[in-house]
Amino acid sequence: MSERVKLSRVESTFERLDYPVTRDDAAAEFADVTLLLANGEANLGELVSELGSDAFHGPDELFDELQNVLPVEAVGEPGQSDGDA
Repeated sequence: MSERVKLSRVESTFERLDYPVTRDDAAAEFADVTLLLANGEANLGELVSELGSDAFHGPDELFDELQNVLPVEAVGEPGQSDGDA
């Protein structure tokens, strides 16, 4: 059975890994996890497999790199800003 995790809760999901962890091992661990985005969803294992680092030393490092590969759908409507009126 696959797991579904909201983007806002993905950091706690990363905490279950033993660090340091390789990118390939992390991707395999999350292969059956669906990441729920603001407008859509993505496979967390596939996203992790696209990260630039070969290894991670903690969940924060993994989360920071994940931000670089998230699709536009992750944060909501394209072109909107937080405060421009």
